[in-house]
Amino acid sequence: MKTILLPTDFSKNSLNAINYAMGLFRNAPCNFYLLHVKKKSSFISDDVMTANTSETIYETIVDTAKKSLFNIIKKIKEKYANDKHHFEAIVDYDNFIDSINQVSEKFNIDLIIMGTKGASGLAKVLFGSNTEHVINRGNIPVLAIPHNCKFSSLEKVAFTTSFSRLYTKEELNPLANILSLHYSKLYVLHVFCDFDFSEELSNNIDFFKTNFKYPFFKYLDVKDDDVYKTLHQFITSNTIKMIAMARGKHSFFERLFNSNTFKNIALNIDIPFLVMKSN
Repeated sequence: MKTILLPTDFSKNSLNAINYAMGLFRNAPCNFYLLHVKKKSSFISDDVMTANTSETIYETIVDTAKKSLFNIIKKIKEKYANDKHHFEAIVDYDNFIDSINQVSEKFNIDLIIMGTKGASGLAKVLFGSNTEHVINRGNIPVLAIPHNCKFSSLEKVAFTTSFSRLYTKEELNPLANILSLHYSKLYVLHVFCDFDFSEELSNNIDFFKTNFKYPFFKYLDVKDDDVYKTLHQFITSNTIKMIAMARGKHSFFERLFNSNTFKNIALNIDIPFLVMKSN
Protein backbone atom coordinates (compact mmCIF):
# COMPACT_ATOMS: atom_id res chain seq x y z
CA MET A 1 0.00 0.00 0.00
CA LYS A 2 1.49 3.32 -1.12
CA THR A 3 0.91 6.48 0.87
CA ILE A 4 0.75 9.58 -1.33
CA LEU A 5 0.53 13.18 -0.13
CA LEU A 6 -1.40 15.58 -2.36
CA PRO A 7 -1.00 19.21 -1.23
CA THR A 8 -3.70 21.46 -2.65
CA ASP A 9 -4.58 25.13 -2.55
CA PHE A 10 -7.71 24.36 -4.61
CA SER A 11 -6.11 25.89 -7.71
CA LYS A 12 -6.41 24.31 -11.17
CA ASN A 13 -2.74 23.36 -11.00
CA SER A 14 -3.08 21.39 -7.77
CA LEU A 15 -6.30 19.72 -8.96
CA ASN A 16 -4.56 18.73 -12.19
CA ALA A 17 -1.77 17.11 -10.15
CA ILE A 18 -4.37 15.14 -8.18
CA ASN A 19 -5.92 13.86 -11.40
CA TYR A 20 -2.46 12.94 -12.70
CA ALA A 21 -1.85 10.95 -9.51
CA MET A 22 -5.08 9.01 -10.04
CA GLY A 23 -3.89 7.94 -13.48
CA LEU A 24 -0.32 7.23 -12.46
CA PHE A 25 -1.36 4.93 -9.60
CA ARG A 26 -4.58 3.58 -11.05
CA ASN A 27 -3.41 -0.03 -10.68
CA ALA A 28 -1.80 0.35 -7.25
CA PRO A 29 -3.44 0.23 -3.81
CA CYS A 30 -2.91 3.69 -2.32
CA ASN A 31 -3.80 5.85 0.62
CA PHE A 32 -4.06 9.43 -0.61
CA TYR A 33 -3.82 12.28 1.90
CA LEU A 34 -5.17 15.56 0.56
CA LEU A 35 -3.55 18.39 2.52
CA HIS A 36 -4.54 22.03 2.64
CA VAL A 37 -2.31 24.33 4.69
CA LYS A 38 -3.56 27.60 6.13
CA LYS A 39 -1.04 30.21 7.21
CA LYS A 40 -1.51 32.64 10.07
CA SER A 41 -1.50 35.43 7.54
CA SER A 42 -4.71 33.98 6.10
CA PHE A 43 -6.70 35.52 8.96
CA ILE A 44 -8.15 38.51 7.20
CA SER A 45 -11.12 40.77 7.76
CA ASP A 46 -13.39 38.70 5.51
CA ASP A 47 -12.86 35.69 7.77
CA VAL A 48 -13.79 37.74 10.80
CA MET A 49 -16.95 38.98 9.10
CA THR A 50 -18.09 35.48 8.05
CA ALA A 51 -17.38 33.74 11.36
CA ASN A 52 -20.45 32.84 13.43
CA THR A 53 -20.65 34.03 17.02
CA SER A 54 -20.53 30.44 18.27
CA GLU A 55 -17.38 29.63 16.34
CA THR A 56 -13.83 30.80 16.48
CA ILE A 57 -12.23 32.20 13.35
CA TYR A 58 -9.94 29.17 13.28
CA GLU A 59 -12.83 26.72 13.33
CA THR A 60 -14.59 28.59 10.56
CA ILE A 61 -11.56 28.57 8.25
CA VAL A 62 -10.73 24.92 8.93
CA ASP A 63 -14.34 23.82 8.46
CA THR A 64 -14.58 25.64 5.12
CA ALA A 65 -11.32 24.08 3.90
CA LYS A 66 -12.41 20.59 4.99
CA LYS A 67 -15.67 20.92 3.10
CA SER A 68 -13.71 21.85 -0.01
CA LEU A 69 -11.41 18.83 0.44
CA PHE A 70 -14.35 16.48 0.95
CA ASN A 71 -15.92 17.88 -2.20
CA ILE A 72 -12.74 17.14 -4.17
CA ILE A 73 -12.62 13.59 -2.77
CA LYS A 74 -16.27 13.04 -3.69
CA LYS A 75 -15.63 14.12 -7.28
CA ILE A 76 -12.52 11.92 -7.53
CA LYS A 77 -14.43 8.87 -6.30
CA GLU A 78 -17.25 9.51 -8.75
CA LYS A 79 -14.87 10.07 -11.67
CA TYR A 80 -12.47 7.16 -11.14
CA ALA A 81 -14.45 4.67 -9.01
CA ASN A 82 -11.23 2.94 -7.98
CA ASP A 83 -11.63 0.50 -5.10
CA LYS A 84 -7.85 0.41 -4.67
CA HIS A 85 -7.77 4.05 -3.55
CA HIS A 86 -8.56 5.41 -0.11
CA PHE A 87 -8.68 9.12 0.73
CA GLU A 88 -8.18 11.27 3.82
CA ALA A 89 -8.59 15.03 4.17
CA ILE A 90 -6.19 17.09 6.30
CA VAL A 91 -6.33 20.80 7.07
CA ASP A 92 -3.31 22.21 8.88
CA TYR A 93 -2.64 25.65 10.32
CA ASP A 94 1.13 26.00 10.01
CA ASN A 95 4.11 26.99 7.89
CA PHE A 96 3.78 25.17 4.55
CA ILE A 97 7.08 23.27 4.65
CA ASP A 98 6.76 22.41 8.34
CA SER A 99 3.29 21.05 7.68
CA ILE A 100 4.50 18.97 4.72
CA ASN A 101 7.30 17.43 6.80
CA GLN A 102 5.14 16.78 9.86
CA VAL A 103 2.32 15.18 7.90
CA SER A 104 4.81 13.13 5.88
CA GLU A 105 6.38 11.76 9.06
CA LYS A 106 3.08 11.11 10.82
CA PHE A 107 1.53 9.15 7.96
CA ASN A 108 4.72 7.58 6.57
CA ILE A 109 4.33 9.28 3.20
CA ASP A 110 6.14 7.59 0.31
CA LEU A 111 5.74 10.32 -2.31
CA ILE A 112 4.48 13.91 -2.61
CA ILE A 113 2.71 14.84 -5.83
CA MET A 114 2.06 18.53 -6.39
CA GLY A 115 1.29 20.89 -9.23
CA THR A 116 3.28 23.86 -10.43
CA LYS A 117 2.08 27.39 -10.96
CA GLY A 118 2.51 29.74 -13.87
CA ALA A 119 3.61 28.79 -17.36
CA SER A 120 4.32 25.15 -17.97
CA GLY A 121 7.82 23.83 -18.45
CA LEU A 122 10.71 22.47 -16.45
CA ALA A 123 11.82 25.98 -15.44
CA LYS A 124 8.56 26.54 -13.63
CA VAL A 125 8.68 23.09 -12.11
CA LEU A 126 12.07 23.85 -10.64
CA PHE A 127 11.49 27.41 -9.60
CA GLY A 128 7.84 27.51 -8.58
CA SER A 129 8.10 28.70 -4.98
CA ASN A 130 6.20 26.00 -3.08
CA THR A 131 7.50 23.18 -5.23
CA GLU A 132 11.08 24.40 -4.99
CA HIS A 133 10.83 24.71 -1.20
CA VAL A 134 9.39 21.22 -0.78
CA ILE A 135 12.10 19.75 -2.99
CA ASN A 136 14.95 21.57 -1.27
CA ARG A 137 13.74 21.47 2.33
CA GLY A 138 11.47 18.44 2.41
CA ASN A 139 12.34 14.89 3.44
CA ILE A 140 10.20 13.00 0.95
CA PRO A 141 10.51 12.38 -2.82
CA VAL A 142 8.53 14.89 -4.88
CA LEU A 143 6.81 14.45 -8.21
CA ALA A 144 6.06 17.89 -9.69
CA ILE A 145 3.35 18.08 -12.35
CA PRO A 146 3.31 20.96 -14.90
CA HIS A 147 -0.07 22.61 -15.00
CA ASN A 148 -1.10 21.37 -18.47
CA CYS A 149 0.27 17.84 -18.09
CA LYS A 150 -2.33 15.07 -18.32
CA PHE A 151 -1.58 11.43 -17.61
CA SER A 152 -1.78 9.25 -20.68
CA SER A 153 1.02 6.72 -20.58
CA LEU A 154 4.55 6.30 -19.27
CA GLU A 155 6.51 4.39 -21.90
CA LYS A 156 9.84 6.15 -21.34
CA VAL A 157 11.39 7.68 -18.23
CA ALA A 158 14.79 9.39 -18.09
CA PHE A 159 17.01 9.45 -15.03
CA THR A 160 19.48 12.30 -15.43
CA THR A 161 22.82 12.28 -13.65
CA SER A 162 26.44 13.32 -13.82
CA PHE A 163 27.40 10.09 -12.00
CA SER A 164 29.43 12.10 -9.49
CA ARG A 165 28.60 9.55 -6.78
CA LEU A 166 27.22 6.08 -6.28
CA TYR A 167 23.51 5.45 -5.88
CA THR A 168 21.70 3.01 -3.64
CA LYS A 169 18.62 0.90 -4.33
CA GLU A 170 16.78 2.50 -1.41
CA GLU A 171 17.06 6.09 -2.62
CA LEU A 172 15.88 5.22 -6.13
CA ASN A 173 12.93 3.10 -4.95
CA PRO A 174 10.35 5.75 -5.98
CA LEU A 175 11.67 5.58 -9.54
CA ALA A 176 11.73 1.78 -9.53
CA ASN A 177 8.16 1.60 -8.25
CA ILE A 178 6.83 3.90 -10.96
CA LEU A 179 8.70 2.02 -13.67
CA SER A 180 7.31 -1.33 -12.50
CA LEU A 181 3.73 -0.05 -12.42
CA HIS A 182 3.81 0.91 -16.10
CA TYR A 183 6.52 -1.39 -17.49
CA SER A 184 8.36 1.76 -18.51
CA LYS A 185 11.69 1.86 -20.30
CA LEU A 186 14.42 3.56 -18.29
CA TYR A 187 16.90 5.85 -20.03
CA VAL A 188 19.91 6.60 -17.85
CA LEU A 189 21.16 9.89 -19.18
CA HIS A 190 24.75 10.63 -18.24
CA VAL A 191 25.65 14.28 -18.73
CA PHE A 192 29.37 15.04 -19.04
CA CYS A 193 30.23 18.61 -18.09
CA ASP A 194 33.34 19.76 -16.26
CA PHE A 195 34.32 16.48 -14.63
CA ASP A 196 34.78 12.91 -15.68
CA PHE A 197 33.80 10.52 -12.89
CA SER A 198 35.05 7.43 -14.70
CA GLU A 199 35.14 5.14 -11.67
CA GLU A 200 31.67 6.21 -10.49
CA LEU A 201 30.37 5.83 -14.04
CA SER A 202 31.53 2.25 -14.28
CA ASN A 203 30.14 1.30 -10.88
CA ASN A 204 26.81 2.99 -11.53
CA ILE A 205 26.39 1.23 -14.86
CA ASP A 206 26.70 -2.05 -12.96
CA PHE A 207 24.24 -0.77 -10.36
CA PHE A 208 21.55 0.12 -12.91
CA LYS A 209 22.03 -3.14 -14.81
CA THR A 210 21.59 -5.06 -11.56
CA ASN A 211 18.59 -3.19 -10.16
CA PHE A 212 16.66 -2.12 -13.27
CA LYS A 213 15.40 -4.19 -16.18
CA TYR A 214 17.14 -3.45 -19.48
CA PRO A 215 18.17 0.18 -18.87
CA PHE A 216 19.27 2.23 -21.87
CA PHE A 217 22.43 4.28 -21.34
CA LYS A 218 22.82 7.58 -23.13
CA TYR A 219 25.77 9.97 -22.88
CA LEU A 220 25.75 13.71 -23.50
CA ASP A 221 29.04 15.60 -23.56
CA VAL A 222 28.06 19.26 -23.35
CA LYS A 223 29.29 22.61 -22.15
CA ASP A 224 27.81 23.85 -18.90
CA ASP A 225 25.94 26.66 -20.63
CA ASP A 226 24.28 24.24 -23.05
CA VAL A 227 23.27 21.48 -20.66
CA TYR A 228 19.63 22.54 -20.34
CA LYS A 229 19.15 23.01 -24.07
CA THR A 230 20.68 19.60 -24.70
CA LEU A 231 18.50 18.00 -22.04
CA HIS A 232 15.42 19.57 -23.59
CA GLN A 233 16.34 18.29 -27.03
CA PHE A 234 16.87 14.77 -25.75
CA ILE A 235 13.53 14.70 -23.93
CA THR A 236 11.52 15.97 -26.88
CA SER A 237 13.27 13.91 -29.56
CA ASN A 238 12.94 10.69 -27.55
CA THR A 239 9.34 11.30 -26.33
CA ILE A 240 10.36 11.00 -22.69
CA LYS A 241 7.28 11.03 -20.42
CA MET A 242 8.97 11.75 -17.08
CA ILE A 243 12.36 13.00 -15.95
CA ALA A 244 13.95 11.97 -12.65
CA MET A 245 16.93 13.08 -10.58
CA ALA A 246 18.40 12.38 -7.15
CA ARG A 247 19.08 15.33 -4.88
CA GLY A 248 22.62 15.28 -3.58
CA LYS A 249 25.77 17.31 -3.08
CA HIS A 250 27.72 17.92 -6.30
CA SER A 251 25.08 16.06 -8.28
CA PHE A 252 23.59 17.10 -11.59
CA PHE A 253 20.54 18.13 -9.57
CA GLU A 254 22.61 20.65 -7.59
CA ARG A 255 24.11 22.03 -10.79
CA LEU A 256 20.61 22.46 -12.21
CA PHE A 257 19.21 24.21 -9.16
CA ASN A 258 22.13 26.52 -8.51
CA SER A 259 22.54 27.86 -12.03
CA ASN A 260 21.54 31.48 -12.49
CA THR A 261 21.41 31.12 -16.26
CA PHE A 262 18.75 28.42 -16.09
CA LYS A 263 16.13 30.86 -14.84
CA ASN A 264 16.33 32.71 -18.14
CA ILE A 265 15.92 29.63 -20.35
CA ALA A 266 12.45 28.67 -21.56
CA LEU A 267 12.60 24.90 -22.02
CA ASN A 268 8.89 24.18 -22.39
CA ILE A 269 9.32 20.66 -21.06
CA ASP A 270 5.78 19.72 -20.15
CA ILE A 271 6.48 16.44 -18.37
CA PRO A 272 6.54 15.47 -14.68
CA PHE A 273 9.75 15.92 -12.75
CA LEU A 274 10.65 13.40 -10.03
CA VAL A 275 13.21 14.42 -7.39
CA MET A 276 14.40 11.78 -4.95
CA LYS A 277 16.26 12.39 -1.73
CA SER A 278 19.81 11.08 -1.55
CA ASN A 279 20.98 9.06 1.44
